[in-house]
Amino acid sequence: MTKRIRQYVGILTALVMYYVVHEGAHLLYALTHGVFKQVNFTALGVQIDIFRDQMTDAQLGWFCLAGPIATFVAAWLMVLLSQRLCTTFGTKSTKSSPLFLACCWYTSIILLLLDPLYLSVLYRFVGGGDMNGIRLLMPETIACVIFGLLFVLHILVLWKLLLPKYKQAFEE
Repeated sequence: MTKRIRQYVGILTALVMYYVVHEGAHLLYALTHGVFKQVNFTALGVQIDIFRDQMTDAQLGWFCLAGPIATFVAAWLMVLLSQRLCTTFGTKSTKSSPLFLACCWYTSIILLLLDPLYLSVLYRFVGGGDMNGIRLLMPETIACVIFGLLFVLHILVLWKLLLPKYKQAFEE
């Protein structure tokens, strides 16, 4: 398998994992609160639709925050397990396969950066999304600052912690 194909498979896997984690958290919240309506497939991806009239503002806020919290937790699990992911899932030795490494690398990037970037800057350009509910729990400016700081922290984590581990694993 060529490097380019591994990259494409890694990116596709990362996007699927993001939707499973992020939208899965919204789905679990909606199901546990009895407000799930349907799953919508839109130009921007997958969206969990709910019966808004059956929720309080606080419940809607937590519903919208469930996705970013889930991606944060999943991303940090991948950070904490990164050494193990880079070394223990090989077929013939303790080295992980290049395809598995590519999937883990791109999934780490997407989980660490997408929600903080979206909720600090990009939401303004595509209708608000989760920020529409999060602003029911806290002022929008505070939420933007929190997610902006999280984005910067996650860039540093990628650059200082994950990149050296994955770079070494890909070279071996």
